[in-house]
Amino acid sequence: MREGPPPQRLRRLSDEEIALWVEVARSVSRRHGASLPAPAEPFAPKPAAQTPATVATAPETTPVKARPLPLAPIERRLKRELARGRGAIDGAIDLHGMTQAEAHQALRGFLRHSQARGARLVIVVTGKGGPLGEPAMYGDERGVLRRLTPHWLREPDLRPVVLGFEEAGRAHGGSGALYVRLRRAP
Repeated sequence: MREGPPPQRLRRLSDEEIALWVEVARSVSRRHGASLPAPAEPFAPKPAAQTPATVATAPETTPVKARPLPLAPIERRLKRELARGRGAIDGAIDLHGMTQAEAHQALRGFLRHSQARGARLVIVVTGKGGPLGEPAMYGDERGVLRRLTPHWLREPDLRPVVLGFEEAGRAHGGSGALYVRLRRAP
């Protein structure tokens, strides 16, 4: 026989509590198959008595920026097919000999054009930065495009175009090139 207080029944959440929980739940990823309870009626905060002082100092709400689309790694099977020379590459761009500004502009234009024509996988050749023994001219660093291209591919304005990217296989340029997966055109 069980001793102690009887078990308490769980109470139903109020509409305010449900609305608060929905706001909190939006900041985390949802479990597969889980759903949120729907409020009985749309939640509207209770109006507070507004005085002229509170009306004048009410802060303006700023729109919440949408998060950029996430990048996804290239699947292991596709990488294996590319390494064996069986993967379909839809285009390539070579950034050798370009300045940073020229390379950035050319890359953006190439990726957008490739996505528009339905390309799914392209190669971006950045080069490895020149001969190792040769000193950099005019104080420039070696391999600038190789270092900057991944940053450019992660920029929010290219997220609707770029699905993911990784270093190319040895047959396609190794560390001097990148495989770039493109999203389907909207």
